[in-house]
Amino acid sequence: MEKAYRYRVYPTTEQEQILRRTIGCVRLVFNKALAARTEAWYEKQQRVDYVQTSAMLTQWKKVDDLQFLNEVSCVPLQQGLRHLQTAFANFFAGRAKYPNFKKKRSGGSAEFTKSAFRWKDGQLYLAKCSEPLPIKWSRQLPKGCEPSTITVKLDPSGRWFVSLRINDPKDETMRERDSAVGLDVGISSLVTLSTGEKIANPKAFGAHYRKLRRAQKSLSRKQKGSRNRERARLKVARIHAKISDTRTDHLHKLTTQLIRENQTIVVEDLAVKNMVKNPKLARAISDAAWGELVRQLEYKAKWYGRNLVKIDRWFPSSKRCGNCGHVVDKLPLNVREWDCPNCGAHHDRDLNAAENILAVGHPVTVCGANIRPDRHESKGGAVSAVVRQTLKAPWQLRKTRKGKKQKPKS
Repeated sequence: MEKAYRYRVYPTTEQEQILRRTIGCVRLVFNKALAARTEAWYEKQQRVDYVQTSAMLTQWKKVDDLQFLNEVSCVPLQQGLRHLQTAFANFFAGRAKYPNFKKKRSGGSAEFTKSAFRWKDGQLYLAKCSEPLPIKWSRQLPKGCEPSTITVKLDPSGRWFVSLRINDPKDETMRERDSAVGLDVGISSLVTLSTGEKIANPKAFGAHYRKLRRAQKSLSRKQKGSRNRERARLKVARIHAKISDTRTDHLHKLTTQLIRENQTIVVEDLAVKNMVKNPKLARAISDAAWGELVRQLEYKAKWYGRNLVKIDRWFPSSKRCGNCGHVVDKLPLNVREWDCPNCGAHHDRDLNAAENILAVGHPVTVCGANIRPDRHESKGGAVSAVVRQTLKAPWQLRKTRKGKKQKPKS
């Protein structure tokens, strides 16, 4: 299985100059190729592919003003053009937006294939560098594995990282367990488990909000292009890096614990990009990082032989009574506990949602049912009614969120 191990790097002064020059050349080639492809389409209605941009790169190296392109390794430049080709392929397939120009203040990265680096005695030697790259080995690579691709990255806060891509043949499948758990994500409690446990939300952005606000105010007052503005920009970038590291560390610890303790994990397939369009909840939802939580569960479940089930986002997990299956018409966000009008059962909103999510998603691991429950059906008997919803045929369950009323035929 292909994996990537990320480490912090502390390059020497000479290595940092070479790496900064390489990243700058990669950014320049990427932007020039993007401009050429955009211009060719709007002026001549022609599509330019990777082969043509590679030929352009050869011509650019012969120009007097671009002779510095010959001073760095050619491999990262070619890899930059391949990444641009991938970006356009994703755009034309509808998976991504139109590619953007790279900016210097965003840092940058350079990718080296096997022909541009040397791996010897556990040390990494990059092209144009005589000394090994000083990597802080926070963990060792699996035995017998050598990197196939190296990516050196400079983040906006000025930190250097290296990502080693390897092919790990070791089977890390964990011993099977009988436990299954449903997850309901939230803001006050990041995750509520169907077992009754609630994981608090660290709210990393809120903890650093005042410091970040002062730093951004100071940045806005600095003159553009000045050294003081660059110092202020680095200060803001370091605060953002601290927020990101705190959030990521907490999510890794949480997802690893969930994977180790449960064989099956059931979550909702939420459209986070649409949810952050709500101006009142956008900051809180972004700080919770629900998408990153599910992403980590996905690849860790694949690594360790666990099952991750996603149920439909329109399933009324919070509004459905876990005791009788009754669905209430409205349940505002400020209502955290409610009583079922049909059977009188008292529910905690998040715990009830987590239990319903588990009841709907767990049968999929047994029979592979299609999870597209009917949001408008409010009758049923106990939790078994919720389970039966998952066993319907796809054409019986597929409904739009907002159905339009049909006009009567004249």
